[in-house]
Amino acid sequence: MRVFVTGASGFIGAHLVPTLLDAGCEVAILAVHNNTLWRLSGVLTQLHVIWGDLSSVDEFALSLADFGPDACIHLAWYVEPGKYLDSPLNIDWMMNSLNLLDLLIQIGCRQVVMTGTCAEYDADVGYLKETSPTKPSTLYAAAKLSLSILGQQMTKNTGTRFAWARLFYLYGSKEDDRRVVPALIKSLLRNEPFDVSTGEQIRDYMHVEDVASALWFMLQNQLSGVFNISSGVPVTVRALMEMVGDILGKRNLIQFSALPQRQWEPRFICGDNRKLRQLGWQLQHNLHDGLMETVKWWKNT
Repeated sequence: MRVFVTGASGFIGAHLVPTLLDAGCEVAILAVHNNTLWRLSGVLTQLHVIWGDLSSVDEFALSLADFGPDACIHLAWYVEPGKYLDSPLNIDWMMNSLNLLDLLIQIGCRQVVMTGTCAEYDADVGYLKETSPTKPSTLYAAAKLSLSILGQQMTKNTGTRFAWARLFYLYGSKEDDRRVVPALIKSLLRNEPFDVSTGEQIRDYMHVEDVASALWFMLQNQLSGVFNISSGVPVTVRALMEMVGDILGKRNLIQFSALPQRQWEPRFICGDNRKLRQLGWQLQHNLHDGLMETVKWWKNT
């Protein structure tokens, strides 16, 4: 299978691309010219690199058509920590994604998987199913939800199948160190206190390699429609942090209740992943072992 991946040099892409290569896929990635592609340094020689920017799909349209992808996994989006949730750039990325989808339809790409977020849902309903009501509360989530709806409509009556993967909370190696799990690990490795709230909020965390396997599963099985990619296992943020603290033997450095609870944060977010599991996909990592691997990676970085 010939697979085109956007956002390949990001956190998820760095784990997805090796998964695709191990499965025997021929992989092309989209890369902007100033990108060092450091997360993919171990596999770069096995990839087709298409240089271009999603803001101008015409610039790489011929190169992509020459590659002739059977499938595309679209990961690229603006996700700078602390800025992306309400950035107007979300509108630009939604439009860029629609232009990409139009191009993929034109060149005969048969399968497209795009990635959304659990934040599209109304978090007040408990365990979140694909049929749960949506209620985005940020521009990021609203743009993602809009893209999922428009994508499904654009691919109607075409030869392109469209699947939408709603991702929940992730962790693993090569994550941006401004995010909570790597920030915590790095702080403890430096023997520095780490200030947090009470940590009572409940979340659904899964290892990034399980996300990669789920996205590949969706391609393999030619799926269409909306699918949750989640662990289905609720855990308090406090319990997750204490697990990291215990792995490093430095739980005492985690300063719970040092920060106020953010009032806008939902109390409970956990996904129901039965739709994907009933088709044969399975999680490979439990939380403790996955965090052990993650801590080991940061120790050696």
